Amino acid sequence: MGKIVAVCSSESKGVRKSDRGRGLLVANFGLQGDAHADGRWHRQVSLLALESIEKMRALGLDVGPGDFAENITTTGLQLHTMPPGTRLRLGAEAVGEISQIGKECHSRCAIYEQAGDCVMPREGVFIKVLQGGEIKNGDPLTVDNSIITVGIIIASDAGAAGRREDKSGPAAAAAMAQIGALTLETLIVPDELEQLAQAMRQLADVRGCDLILTSGGTGFSPRDITPEATLQVIERQVPGLPEAMRAASLQISPHAMLSRAIAGIRGKSLIINLPGSPKAVRECLQVIMPALPHGVEVLRGMADNCAD
Repeated sequence: MGKIVAVCSSESKGVRKSDRGRGLLVANFGLQGDAHADGRWHRQVSLLALESIEKMRALGLDVGPGDFAENITTTGLQLHTMPPGTRLRLGAEAVGEISQIGKECHSRCAIYEQAGDCVMPREGVFIKVLQGGEIKNGDPLTVDNSIITVGIIIASDAGAAGRREDKSGPAAAAAMAQIGALTLETLIVPDELEQLAQAMRQLADVRGCDLILTSGGTGFSPRDITPEATLQVIERQVPGLPEAMRAASLQISPHAMLSRAIAGIRGKSLIINLPGSPKAVRECLQVIMPALPHGVEVLRGMADNCAD
């Protein structure tokens, strides 16, 4: 386990940051009040280890937390040796994902001019904020690659128009919380092919969700086109998941055999079609949840396929 030594920010770029003692990490944005916070890119928060700063002190520099323009000074973990995609718990609530190790310096900073070297370009770490929360000096910093990130899409004309309250999204999020998953975003989209496909691309390609759950649009109605939208974006199908859901649901209702739900992979995201009712969402997720953590770990490259 590591520890947060300092929480630093500045109101303008290109200057050293000051240790504020505490701060608020905002999901998909950065450290509140810091000039570098920006949800439009992957380098939302910067981290540097106190051990790295000590290397510069050994060269005779009088430097400390914030002097390398890092937001969070850490100790106890060699974060710069960990691969992008590594997930971190910061304090009691916040969760981040390493998005980049080091960075190219286009101009020589004052530290480099003094010492002929700077550690930040090699050992600085950048993260995206997956879940926000307050952090303060002394808080724990731990690696937790078991965290699954989830995006939810509700396919509903009435829901998108504000004529129906969505209850399936909260039901899916609550079920996934049972395995420690974080729901990053819920989108309510009309039953339109391109809008559904674009929502899936947004959650997979931009938000980087491990798991994307859709609810609704899997039946026989002319407006039920969620499987067709899914086929438009996935690269490989995963037939076992909908087969398992249909088999279990058949024990409850013979109508389960009419479901056209599919599942598949886009990049490192697993997309699964679920029914439209909250009750059916809960029942189907209970069937497949035991297999999801391992499947996500394999997709993320954090685990191997099962051996014979």
